Amino acid sequence: MTDTEYMYVDGIPVAINGEKNMLQVIRKTGVKLPTFCYHTDLSIYGACRMCMVEDEKGNLFTSCSTPPKSGMSIKTNTARLRKYRKNILELLLANHCRDCTTCVNNKACKLQDLAVRFNIDGVRFPNRADKNRVKNSSECIVFDSGKCILCGDCVRTCHEVQNVGAIDFAYRGSKMVISTAFGKNLSETDCVGCGQCAVACPTGAIMPRSDIQRVWDALEDKSVKTVVQVAPAVRVALGNLEGIEEGKDVSPLIFAALRKIGFDEVYDTSFAADITVIEESKEFLERLKEGKNLPIITSCCPGWIQYCEKKHPELLNNVSTCRSPMEMFASIIKEERGERGKKLFSVAIMPCTAKKFEAQREEFRTKDGALVDAVITTEELTHMFREAGILLSEIDGEPVDHPYDYSSGSGVIFGVTGGVTEAVLRNVIKDKSRSSLLKIANVGERGNEGIKIFDLTTEDGVALRLGVASGLMNAEKLLEKVKNGEKFDIIEIMACPGGCVSGGGQPFVHANVRTNRGNGLYDADRMMSIRHSEANPSVAALYSRLLTGKEHSLLHVKYKKK
Repeated sequence: MTDTEYMYVDGIPVAINGEKNMLQVIRKTGVKLPTFCYHTDLSIYGACRMCMVEDEKGNLFTSCSTPPKSGMSIKTNTARLRKYRKNILELLLANHCRDCTTCVNNKACKLQDLAVRFNIDGVRFPNRADKNRVKNSSECIVFDSGKCILCGDCVRTCHEVQNVGAIDFAYRGSKMVISTAFGKNLSETDCVGCGQCAVACPTGAIMPRSDIQRVWDALEDKSVKTVVQVAPAVRVALGNLEGIEEGKDVSPLIFAALRKIGFDEVYDTSFAADITVIEESKEFLERLKEGKNLPIITSCCPGWIQYCEKKHPELLNNVSTCRSPMEMFASIIKEERGERGKKLFSVAIMPCTAKKFEAQREEFRTKDGALVDAVITTEELTHMFREAGILLSEIDGEPVDHPYDYSSGSGVIFGVTGGVTEAVLRNVIKDKSRSSLLKIANVGERGNEGIKIFDLTTEDGVALRLGVASGLMNAEKLLEKVKNGEKFDIIEIMACPGGCVSGGGQPFVHANVRTNRGNGLYDADRMMSIRHSEANPSVAALYSRLLTGKEHSLLHVKYKKK
């Protein structure tokens, strides 16, 4: 047994228990060193220099990139360090646009927070922010160079987490910027619209493209009927912004608030997720019987679909032909909920920025326009509620509207990695008892691991091998196994780590938050009276009413190589 090693932080001995850097040791003492470029899921960069510490000899070094050493003594708060950090903040602010009061990231900006924390009441240097600000954009993402502090979090996220590499550093010295190759628009690059760069950005330099004003205009127009659907993952992310417990299901409050701001009809996308489960289960069993186009790969995530089109077109025949739940629901709404004399305006509240791109795809447009007229992220919905003066914590919850008023637990868990796989397995197995569903829940699809591979044998003795990946770098690793000949029957891929609970349109997440949100969806599933999709009476009624003979035209799509 080896003796525990210690280092000294501000004179206090702190045990070293496998921490990779000194910053992690320091944080165990309750000292919150400021950082911009440090992120637990990314490589060490050490560029911002805000986490500098001082040793007994007066040497300064970055704690994020320095391994802890036994016996070493460092200080985190000296006059020299405070002056150093203030100088860094002033220099950053001197190159920043400083339009904080009109910034969509106001009060959620790390630069703003640190300026307050270090009592920056003036900047000694002239403002050198670029007046000709670059506003690089796509259908779902907007980049404003005037707000960028060159921390590199977005670059490393795009490369290391998502394996896309659509953005990188360009030029050197004072001319350095974050840019796409040759300065192209994001829409012209390999960007898949996942929005993880926006999640990583500490200053709001990268943000989802806003559709808020278009929705307000539609709500004010008396000649327009407004219909809204809310994705499962939204319910466990919105509450925390309103002082409600992280991960708590606040869907009844969201439904009530949406009616308060003027929507005519309010629905839960979990209903359409049930339809997706039924259609995908049918498709899988047909492929399994024929032995063709296996593994079947899920099609719910638009970020993954773009990634597949751009980097793995050879796998498009493996991708399920099922539309995403959002697009399935949108086609049903446009087909059934229109009113004579009124234009129908369909809105989707999504945790995902890539949904904004999906809504504009040619595959989901008719002669009358897009099936989804506007996609609003969770963050955007928060802004709308605040603008309307609605406090979720002070209103009474309400249910969704008829006739799409029931959803199963299977539809709810679509928002967490492994949830689609579990939902399909619930539908495929013959035994629907509680004990059987509990067994399904423990075969290996749950958890936040980036890659999960597990086996299941059905009641008929059919051995299935399943793979689940979240985060596109993990997806690439899983697909490499397929390429090398490893057999799989079902593969689920979500572009965002942890699934939709940490989508690009959700409030900022870290590992603990991701877990809490996922657990919130599983808790909601556990409390549902209906646990598998085929038992949903509203779905059964829709199949007998609208979908008879229209399943393919309304519920399926075929993606093609870009």
